[in-house]
Amino acid sequence: MSGHLAVNTSSLDSFEGLHNAIRGSHVEVTQLGRGKFRGSLSHVGIGDFSLSIGSFSVGVRTQRVSTDDKLVIGMLLNADDRVTHWSFDMRPADVLIMPPSTEHDGIFHGASAYAAIRLDLAEVPSLFKGEPRLSDPAAWLNKNVYQADPSIGMAATRRLPLIISRLARQQTALSDTVADFWKRSIIDAVTGTIVQSLPPDTRGLLPSATQLVGKVDDYLEAAGLRPVHVSEICAHLNVSRRTLHRAFCEVFGLGPISFLRHKRLCAIHSVLRESDPATVTVAQVAIRHGFIELGRFAHYYHSLFGEYPSETLGGRGFRARKEIDQDLSEAARIGINTN
Repeated sequence: MSGHLAVNTSSLDSFEGLHNAIRGSHVEVTQLGRGKFRGSLSHVGIGDFSLSIGSFSVGVRTQRVSTDDKLVIGMLLNADDRVTHWSFDMRPADVLIMPPSTEHDGIFHGASAYAAIRLDLAEVPSLFKGEPRLSDPAAWLNKNVYQADPSIGMAATRRLPLIISRLARQQTALSDTVADFWKRSIIDAVTGTIVQSLPPDTRGLLPSATQLVGKVDDYLEAAGLRPVHVSEICAHLNVSRRTLHRAFCEVFGLGPISFLRHKRLCAIHSVLRESDPATVTVAQVAIRHGFIELGRFAHYYHSLFGEYPSETLGGRGFRARKEIDQDLSEAARIGINTN
């Protein structure tokens, strides 16, 4: 799933700029609203996967031709007026499914913003392995619109532009495994409304909570310090999110997302404590461990450790190591054998 990360953002001064509204797809655009067109277009590319976010100031019609063989999942971020896709009316945070090789017709009656991910249908089994009702590629072959759960959808509309903004500044520092984490985070934000709409999964017996948590511990230990997304764990263990959530609540009294956040915060604490403030910044370490909203990250960090990350950076561990290095250097200078 991993691949080279590329991020680019451009300003638009005409509707023609929206022809590449979804990276990798050609979209025919007709301006409907009167006035000077203003907009912006951003793309994140991770291998063959892409996230596109666009905004524009006047009404337009968009048409995707049927030659595109990729699955597109779109989300309306905001809109000043009515928005329709095919015969579906959409509200902000609603999610749209555009199956491969299917023509698409969207009408935006006023200024709007959208997000869209484009991926190969062959990736669906691995991306949604923990949700059997979504891991079958056939489940994505019908046009559909999912109405947003306000608590999930509106958070995603804020988070997606933030991801692009943060990755645009950090892309050169991301490894393939961290890029994979952000790919899963993007997919999770866009498809959260779909997952939430699924009825409860009643297949089989619930695995032992302790055993399941133990398997997660083993997986996290093997992963080391890299950030691990909850969907990656579900795919690896072949369990649904609901099953994982119940197990973690039973064992720890908190859900897997909160637990993973605590693990990442602890990893960051250890890194900051041993790092030199002259060469390392809090933002660099935070993004490497999967945090993009630095204000919220600082709040989580302070709530858990009783201090802010800037207070931990260059702390006791770094100072002790520096003193040891100085002692060794002095010993070497005067010829003392330290072996």
